[in-house]
Amino acid sequence: MKYLGKKLFTLVMTLFLVSVIAFLSFEIIPGDVVSSILGTEATPEREAQLREELGLNDPPVVRYVNWATGVFKGDLGVSYRYSKNMNEMMPVAELVGDKLPVTLWLAAFSLLMIIAVSIPLGVMWARSNNRFLDAALNVVTQTTMAIPSFFLGIMVTYFFGILLKWFAPGGYVSYDKDPWGFAGYLLFPALSIALPKIAMTARFLRNSMLKEMQSDYVRTAYSKGATKRSVMYGHVLRNAMIPVITFLGMIIAEIVAGSIVVEQVFGLPGVGRLLISSISTRDFPVVEILILYIAFVIIFVYFLIDILYRVVDPRISEK
Repeated sequence: MKYLGKKLFTLVMTLFLVSVIAFLSFEIIPGDVVSSILGTEATPEREAQLREELGLNDPPVVRYVNWATGVFKGDLGVSYRYSKNMNEMMPVAELVGDKLPVTLWLAAFSLLMIIAVSIPLGVMWARSNNRFLDAALNVVTQTTMAIPSFFLGIMVTYFFGILLKWFAPGGYVSYDKDPWGFAGYLLFPALSIALPKIAMTARFLRNSMLKEMQSDYVRTAYSKGATKRSVMYGHVLRNAMIPVITFLGMIIAEIVAGSIVVEQVFGLPGVGRLLISSISTRDFPVVEILILYIAFVIIFVYFLIDILYRVVDPRISEK
């Protein structure tokens, strides 16, 4: 209970510090959001009116307190750039809520591919004594890891979309209109995200297992008559997964926070793409919420990793 309380306190304090830093950063970034919103329609009178409407005439501390209080109550504010109609700005909660499912489903598909392929591949690679297979996997994984994600997305689009015509590039359909079409389209950006992560995870697991196989407890298990299969899956893999869990946690945090490049290449309306467009248009209420979301995802994922550590290796609970 003490451990959970400490972690929750760390979560809250980290989010508070991130929110303060994000808010202060926008105070010193060059550019005027009012001029950006009004564009060619800007006049001194209209600018003064809009500043008053958005509360930009208040001191920074007052604006931060008002914003943070609203977020605490569930009011995330309104977007400066997106609107429902000519007279009503779109609430940030509604805007982000519309984009978030796309990123979460993309992350889920990617993670499923990564775990389903990399874990068996890493185990097979560690157990294999075939030099040709070892050399081939080395070349393939290194090449896959070296390809930039934007170029990999272009390759997937060209091969599966243009040559094989398995999907229509740019033909994204919303999940609420066509769930199967949405899932079918998402498989290919998920593949673009998963391929380099599969190579990294498989190599990491293979190296971790090879290191564990040299440990004294493995030789002791064999001397007691344990089979190779029971040693490999009951002892080696269990211990080798401890550092791999941390690595997978980093991957999960990255893809759940928003795969910005892949979303841009495939035209996916996710939070990563929304973050880039909001930064370029100085839509600060949206950017601040997305930064908090990314920070929360990273902290929460590492919190889950700590819990998994205690499940995989009970000795950690004693420390």
